[in-house]
Amino acid sequence: MRTSLGILFSLMVILGEQVASAGEAYARPDLLIEPVTLSRPSVAKEFVILDARKRGPYDEGRIPGAAWVDAAVWAKAFKDGMDAAGWSARIGGLGIGSDSKVVIYDDTSFKDAARVWWILKYWGVRDARLLNGNWTGWKKAGLRIETGKPKGPTPAKFTAKPLSERLSTKKWLLASLQDKGLQIVDARSEREFCGIDKEKNKRAGAIPGAKHLDWIDLIDKPTQRFKSPGQLRKLFQDAGIDLARPTATHCQSGGRSSVMVFGMELLGAKAVSNYYASWAEWGNADDTPIVVPPKAKKVP
Repeated sequence: MRTSLGILFSLMVILGEQVASAGEAYARPDLLIEPVTLSRPSVAKEFVILDARKRGPYDEGRIPGAAWVDAAVWAKAFKDGMDAAGWSARIGGLGIGSDSKVVIYDDTSFKDAARVWWILKYWGVRDARLLNGNWTGWKKAGLRIETGKPKGPTPAKFTAKPLSERLSTKKWLLASLQDKGLQIVDARSEREFCGIDKEKNKRAGAIPGAKHLDWIDLIDKPTQRFKSPGQLRKLFQDAGIDLARPTATHCQSGGRSSVMVFGMELLGAKAVSNYYASWAEWGNADDTPIVVPPKAKKVP
């Protein structure tokens, strides 16, 4: 009964999303998968499912068959995106082969799952998706949760081949400030963008000319779903972000900007790169220009 009610709830959520965006659709709906869809055994067997939550919650309970991916280790290991051999072993070790389809979820509004998604796409995984609703959506739908000691993944053969166009660098951005070739999107909080929160950086502020849109605004936090196509388009439009322009996103360390890359691609943007080194590099370098935008009234 509980499972049936949960599935009904999930279907109502999906229907609500469809009604809210009547006549609209994501340009790339294939980047998302719904919990109810993934719960079907015939569908689940087609995917390598990755759980990007912390290890403790994963051990307590997970989507059946999900393998644990250490998002914190991946975050630090990516570096400059040059270690193809290391990433071939790391990705293959999760059971991901050259033709594997992958779905990732977390419990942090996609900040960790999107990072894993972006890294997989950078290294050549063709079909990688996020679970719309995340772990929250799976639980609210009353879908089966696997407990007990998890079974480790069976390693697969994977050859990592970097897609360099997905990664922006400081050199690219500095050149773009001269030729205006890239639209720069800052996915950090407004307090960071306005130079109020310095974090652990030497300097605070923004890259000159950068558009600002807080990554969390793309997510409906209670349901852990991406906002409707219409809502997302309005967010980008209001921020002055042109989905047709070549774009580089950034945050502090590449995770929140991965959510931004995903959101833009979800709406059909085709030339979005991630300045993965982000403000951790730009805000601590000596050769990078920084501006301090005016503080918005809503920022305390």
